[in-house]
Amino acid sequence: MSKSLKVVALVGSPTSSANSRTLLLARHLLDALQARLQLDIQLVELAGIARSLGQALTRSELEPPLEQALVDIESADLLIVATPVYRGSYPGLFKHLVDFIALDALIDTPVLLAATGGSERHALVIDHQLRPLFSFLQAHTLPIGVYATPGDFEDDQAGSPALQARIALAADRAAGHLAPAGAARAPLRRIA
Repeated sequence: MSKSLKVVALVGSPTSSANSRTLLLARHLLDALQARLQLDIQLVELAGIARSLGQALTRSELEPPLEQALVDIESADLLIVATPVYRGSYPGLFKHLVDFIALDALIDTPVLLAATGGSERHALVIDHQLRPLFSFLQAHTLPIGVYATPGDFEDDQAGSPALQARIALAADRAAGHLAPAGAARAPLRRIA
């Protein structure tokens, strides 16, 4: 029996909301990946740990749920990072959490980057802020990222065909990095 791959989705929204677009995007990415591979999925939501995170200055000061969240992130076979964009950047508490990740913990770990924002003008956050952040940690940031705006969602679904195609393509590419050697891989998809 083959071992399940551990996929951790880090949702970087500091506020909790059942209809958070960032959480929805992360869930759609997880669903798309789970349709391709046998996975052990863990969700780390910044909203649930934000208050205690803001009080810690060193990792030794972290409360047990925060430490466990970091252990989960550091032990992922694939890390999905989804964050909202506020005023042109990711939230400060999100960066504070990333600052506690051990410097060598994510070396060569595939990281799928995703973000949500109020308009297309924030779309470059993936390449100009998230990619350098995780490249510093020597993670293998996947070449494709997924960005979504409010217009891409209908209720709790990815309603935009363009977003659906981007999620499928990102899941295909991420699965290709996780599939065992010699295993059948999904054919690459191209998006317009």
